[in-house]
Amino acid sequence: MKKKFSIIPALLAVAMMTSCGVQTAPTAETSPTEIVSESVSETEQTEAAAPETEAETVTESETEAETEAEVRTGTRIITDQTGTEVEIPEEVHRVVVSSIFPVPSVFCLFRGSADEIVGMHPQAMSAAKNSFLINLYPEIANADTSFVENGEINVEQLLTLEPDMVIFSAANKDERALYESAGIPAVAFSPSIAGFDTVETYASWVQLLGQIYGEEDNANAIVDDARAIAEKVKAKSAEIPEEDKPSVLILFNYDESGIKAAGSGSFGEYWINAAGGVNAAAEIKGQTEVNMEQIYAWDPDIILITNFIQYTPDDLINNTVSEDWSGVSAVANGKVYKFPLGMYRWYPASSDAALSLEWVAKTIQPDVYADIDLDSDIKEYFKKHYDIELSDEDIQTIYNPSAAAAAKQ
Repeated sequence: MKKKFSIIPALLAVAMMTSCGVQTAPTAETSPTEIVSESVSETEQTEAAAPETEAETVTESETEAETEAEVRTGTRIITDQTGTEVEIPEEVHRVVVSSIFPVPSVFCLFRGSADEIVGMHPQAMSAAKNSFLINLYPEIANADTSFVENGEINVEQLLTLEPDMVIFSAANKDERALYESAGIPAVAFSPSIAGFDTVETYASWVQLLGQIYGEEDNANAIVDDARAIAEKVKAKSAEIPEEDKPSVLILFNYDESGIKAAGSGSFGEYWINAAGGVNAAAEIKGQTEVNMEQIYAWDPDIILITNFIQYTPDDLINNTVSEDWSGVSAVANGKVYKFPLGMYRWYPASSDAALSLEWVAKTIQPDVYADIDLDSDIKEYFKKHYDIELSDEDIQTIYNPSAAAAAKQ
């Protein structure tokens, strides 16, 4: 398989402080608390370090030397998705993705390689190894995951990776302070930056990468493709009468600990509304635990299962799980489907967000979107953005992810 690679010169690692700490790793990708922190400016640091008498006698040559040192430092300021200004190296080559698990897929699409990802969360690695990401970018397996121990970040271990920058979830309000205390530039990516519109969330992540790497035009070109697909879908769904919209329930998680459904204020609600359905679980907020009594009352026409769940549609339809689903209309009518898995799980925002919207649309409104050839669109998208020719067998693998892909570790 052919694919594109970005080959860039190496950069010396940024000097870091030796202090360290730990932070609990995230377990969900919703409802971030946005944080803003200020760093001491270079001017303030210089003034604090220099006695007043020395400051009064600074010579012109000393000023020029300081200016040259600043240039050699090679840093610049970018604004992340909490509105925080972050000082990063002029050239970024060593990246750790700590707590926002879909971002490696977006990073690889944007950079054309995983070589720069030197560390990533074990859950993100688990997803990578059970998706097409590992096939197209096998180098991602070289990323270190040992800086996360028992669900907590070990900053001392992370420092050994010599990262130029850490990408983390804006949902983790304390994580920035953790990295700043260790002298590591930390850039927040927000899962709710676009109100859980998955395509626009993905678009915003691409544009932030464009800002980080100084490739805004490339980022905008990538974003335009995704937005064109989304607009095509939403234009059709806007014409669907309310009475023709099926009731759809998205099961976000389902295991021995319970059942979680996607309510309002979630990626699930965006998928359903944008594709021409009605969210059966709209009365609950976010990804919330529910019981079978509630599900019986909602009685959805269609059920969609995310890739965070090991169960398949057949498990519900054949009633081989512990709960009795036989009385739910979607199950009785065989309308239970599982989200595909391409470069990442297709429920949250990812590099495949636009394709996922097409899949949801064709699944819940097959007649309305009969003109969309999803197989062809997936092949075209992967060819354009990953320079790979997918076979029909590859397409079926995307549509039918293995149960192992749901593993959290």
